[in-house]
Amino acid sequence: MTKSSRIVIVGAGNVGATAAYAVMLRGLFAEIVLVDTNADRAVAEVTDIADANAIARPARIWAGDYADTRDAAIVVLTAGAATHGDEPRTSIADKSATIVRSCVEQAMAAGFDGILVVAANPADAMAQVAQTLSGLPPERVIGTGTLLDSNRFRKRVADRLHIAPGAVEAMVLGEHGDSEVMAFSTVRIGGMTLDAFLDGTPFDRDRVAHDVVRAAYTINHGKGFTSYGVATAIVRICEAVQRDERVVLPVSTRLDGQFGIDGVYLSLPCLIGAAGVLRVLTPDLDAAERDALQASAATLRKTLQACG
Repeated sequence: MTKSSRIVIVGAGNVGATAAYAVMLRGLFAEIVLVDTNADRAVAEVTDIADANAIARPARIWAGDYADTRDAAIVVLTAGAATHGDEPRTSIADKSATIVRSCVEQAMAAGFDGILVVAANPADAMAQVAQTLSGLPPERVIGTGTLLDSNRFRKRVADRLHIAPGAVEAMVLGEHGDSEVMAFSTVRIGGMTLDAFLDGTPFDRDRVAHDVVRAAYTINHGKGFTSYGVATAIVRICEAVQRDERVVLPVSTRLDGQFGIDGVYLSLPCLIGAAGVLRVLTPDLDAAERDALQASAATLRKTLQACG
């Protein structure tokens, strides 16, 4: 366990509130704090979650402020600009960066010295903005990255194979966005590659990749926002850190020469524990996937330039 059993979630919108609720259900922290510029919204969400907590594992839950980050093991940053319709995540980079900088400045001024998990979109660029401004080591600033995308990938592969998602290993790498890389070479079912498992059965890779990339747009069209999937990804990262699980998750971190990419945040499989990112792994990718990863990194560099 980490030194503290407090988590602070900055942003009481759909993602932040859902993440707080999911954290409560998992019983990961004794103290859950929700911070938002809209104090009434934060109080309302906390009251609702605390009422649910009456029949769950005991926890102290309150609407707080940045002073509460000082003693937090983890701060989750969900506050940022929102996309609408088919608007790509990268289009809101400048607006989100302004919000993220304000949040990080206030947390650091309060004395925060834990693990920062960044879920504000565009997630990779916002994690890099947060790390640069905070001065925290890169291993302690983790972007939610393609963890959600990888879950979507596993599910859609499993659906087409008529097996359980838990039976599928598969990763999406690179940007959490339109340039993300569907790493079909990483797919394993019972230790078998996808081609070996298919044994000649037709399988539409392009359709799967399209469905994964477009998933958020489809959800946004139907309900106006995404929440459950990304909140679950947030909680999974926090769980790995708080319990020092040393599990491998595809999350966004600053690369240091992996695949020839340096100084930019994007997703590769990472070993996650109490200290954050313990190691960045480099899976065996085919040539096309390596090229796509390079292209994704180039897209992310352009996004960073738009952050002001």
